[in-house]
Amino acid sequence: MSYPPTPPATDQQLVAQVLGGNTAAFGQIVRRTEGLVTQLVFKMIRHPADRPDIAQEVYLKVFKSLAGFKFQAKLSTWVGQITYNTCLHYLEKKHLVLVDPSEPAPDDPPAEGRRAPPALVASTDYDPETALFGQDLAGILGTAIEQLPPLYRTLVSLYHQQELSYEEIAQITSLPDGTVKNYLFRARKLLKQQLLARYQRDDL
Repeated sequence: MSYPPTPPATDQQLVAQVLGGNTAAFGQIVRRTEGLVTQLVFKMIRHPADRPDIAQEVYLKVFKSLAGFKFQAKLSTWVGQITYNTCLHYLEKKHLVLVDPSEPAPDDPPAEGRRAPPALVASTDYDPETALFGQDLAGILGTAIEQLPPLYRTLVSLYHQQELSYEEIAQITSLPDGTVKNYLFRARKLLKQQLLARYQRDDL
């Protein structure tokens, strides 16, 4: 006789198990959140040699702080917030900036609710995203994204790759929803400018 598969443990169950001394349960927390942690660390920290230490520091903080987690957000969001703050502390200690202060602020995007993630490059009469298909678009976009300021490439990653909502990103970064939307708007505009500058129409 076959039995239905056991449903995965909830956040509450995993936390309770870890606090009860079950170290294997903490391994499950790591596996559930390591994709988000990796994205944040890789997008915010440029030096590869520093990334493993920062990721280790993140999970040490998560383990030590788990008893204080109040389930006011998803466990993954809370872990993401710890990761973001840990990376932010690293950048501040290194006197690095999240956003280039010399960049002029574009017009604010129109108000909008949660929807499917828009294209990374806004549509115009000439759409570089469409033109670049067939030339390894993923690789080209990935390279361009890496040239963005740390905060911009982090938000692009969270929204377009991790597919988090504006609210979840706001919780992770402690930024207002409107600021998250505005920074994403700026990031996509800057990304489009970089693509247009590097790949002219005649080269495509």
